[in-house]
Amino acid sequence: MPKRRYLALVSDAAQTCGVEEFARQTALRLAERIHQHVLDGDMRRLGSALAHADAAILNFPVVAWKKKLLEPIAAALATRLYRKQLVIVLHEWEALDWKRRLVLAPVVMLATRILFSAPEVAVEFARSPLSALSTRRRQLIPIPPNLALPTVLHDGSVGRTLEAQRNAGRLILGQFGSIYPKKQSTAILEIAARLLTLGHDVGVVFVGSFIRGTDNVERDFYALADKLGISGRVAVTGYVSGAEELFGIFRHVDVFCYRFSEGLTARRASVLAASFSGKPVVVNEPQRPNALAHHSLFRKLVDGGAIRLVDTKADANTMADAVLEASRSHVAPFDANAEIDALWGAVIDTLDGENAPLTVQSALSFEA
Repeated sequence: MPKRRYLALVSDAAQTCGVEEFARQTALRLAERIHQHVLDGDMRRLGSALAHADAAILNFPVVAWKKKLLEPIAAALATRLYRKQLVIVLHEWEALDWKRRLVLAPVVMLATRILFSAPEVAVEFARSPLSALSTRRRQLIPIPPNLALPTVLHDGSVGRTLEAQRNAGRLILGQFGSIYPKKQSTAILEIAARLLTLGHDVGVVFVGSFIRGTDNVERDFYALADKLGISGRVAVTGYVSGAEELFGIFRHVDVFCYRFSEGLTARRASVLAASFSGKPVVVNEPQRPNALAHHSLFRKLVDGGAIRLVDTKADANTMADAVLEASRSHVAPFDANAEIDALWGAVIDTLDGENAPLTVQSALSFEA
């Protein structure tokens, strides 16, 4: 039986987020079985593309959503009018602004399948009124790291600066990914300040950029760093486009650290990417034991010690102790490319309906 053909609906963003990267990487992995279509409002071109597909795939939240209020709705409606399947991948739900959920509502109701990036997102959606009006064909899908591993590394100015600091004896604490309030990136500033109080020479590098919105994210971030007395020890790289430079920075980090408000979830591809640096990653554990059950790679990294879990509600003192312990330990090497390939195999099997790592019904027991 021929494999299903897909149409990936993507944005034209030059600076991509994790959701957009997942959409584009999915297209690369499906190769000749998928065509990418940029949401540009050209319905005639969309119709022509749909004619050659069995199903369209939309990932949410989309980049620059305020500029594309109607395009996802129009694309979803066109997909159904052409009698094609519509697969929606929801990477977030309650974390989205209510206006974004409102825009998503008609698209989700038109979906023939809904895939969730984590059990927490599935539970959040199940609690919403929209759940009763949407398809019951729901599954969980594992989210792989949102970048490809480079064969060579490039040391830019940030990498050279970090190298000089490490050579002088400074412990470099790192975090990869966008900086925004719900990620609690500023918690790493508090952890660094605690380490400094304990007498450790510490620096912090945030490999990513600020997400700009209604919040004064960047201003509040630097205000806290100044209040804690570590502003001269903090670097924010901004958006880094190439994996060669990205991993060139990663190799000069001693320990990566995250403290999420909800604890670790399987949709945190930035944690996976950081773990592939070969450096330990300290993060507060999921709220429920089965949060990573559908994600074989996360489970393997935790079991192997590359990802080191602390209590979900760990404070800065506990996190600082875990960082110090991790900095003195060794991470066993593993074949990252092989693990990524295996995970993408699971993603494609789930899309094709050949593999259901964990059903949403099982995920709902997560709430119990």
